[in-house]
Amino acid sequence: MKPEEKIIFYETLQDSYKAFGLPVAPIDATGDFNIHNLVDIHKDLPYKSLAFRANYFSFVFVKDGVGSYTTDDQVFPTEPGTIYFTNPGHIKAFEHFKINDVCIITLSESFLKENVHPDIFDEFPFLLAETVPPRTLNPEAFAEFETLYKQILKESRANSRYKYKIIGNLFVVLLLKIKEYFWNEYNPIYEGNRSSQIVKTFKRTLEKHYRDLADGKATALYQAQDYAREQSLHPNYLSNVIKSKTGKSISTWITDKTIAEAKSLLKNSSNSISQIAYQLGFAESTNFSNYFKKHTNLSPALYRKQHINQES
Repeated sequence: MKPEEKIIFYETLQDSYKAFGLPVAPIDATGDFNIHNLVDIHKDLPYKSLAFRANYFSFVFVKDGVGSYTTDDQVFPTEPGTIYFTNPGHIKAFEHFKINDVCIITLSESFLKENVHPDIFDEFPFLLAETVPPRTLNPEAFAEFETLYKQILKESRANSRYKYKIIGNLFVVLLLKIKEYFWNEYNPIYEGNRSSQIVKTFKRTLEKHYRDLADGKATALYQAQDYAREQSLHPNYLSNVIKSKTGKSISTWITDKTIAEAKSLLKNSSNSISQIAYQLGFAESTNFSNYFKKHTNLSPALYRKQHINQES
């Protein structure tokens, strides 16, 4: 792979496709949710991507295709019947030699929390794992997943006002099937070296802290030194590990998590904006509003209003 400083971080699938010179017409610009068949994207094969990092989860279902994908320093082959997923932050690359039928679903953390499960990482902890190897299933087992992702694809093309809630519920079933086929046989040795363990613990601590905020067990946002203290590490050391392994600084992880939680609360709770601000560790609602607008270009009130309009 190229030197670390040259590996670009992409916020959305559309951003990465644009950079790779791939068609973006079928891709939703927001990046919250996408599903499509790679045969519609890759007209010229073989194709090999540059190494990159992404801020979204990817789930790939290879019914008929041959290639490989890379996660950090591990390369995995793909063949008919292969299913794999990757989570945000890791260095990734992919190569396709043959594509006849390969479905990919990408989702943001916000979409997962808002439409799939509010405690997504508690219910499905494997989503926080450093690297989960792919599985190649027999045709009968693969068909169970195919039925689900084809239904998700169908719903994504519908105009129902409940489209994303329906997709979210279907995705719960898909995740349960992944949990059944992948997680029960998962070998934690794949979590790798000390740095990987530090990253995994950081992600779990991050998730737990926001649950504690929601439950009233914590009243202030953790900073880098707080996460370092949880692992008895120097803050600079933790910062270097997180940045080098995920491509995102600790402050960016905290910002992304705070905004994802804020969006979920604004959409799915009746709490006032002041209550949400306090729940997320902000002493003043104006500080929360300024913070939210800085990172989304929308005030919390306007974001909530737009969501209500979409649902009505």
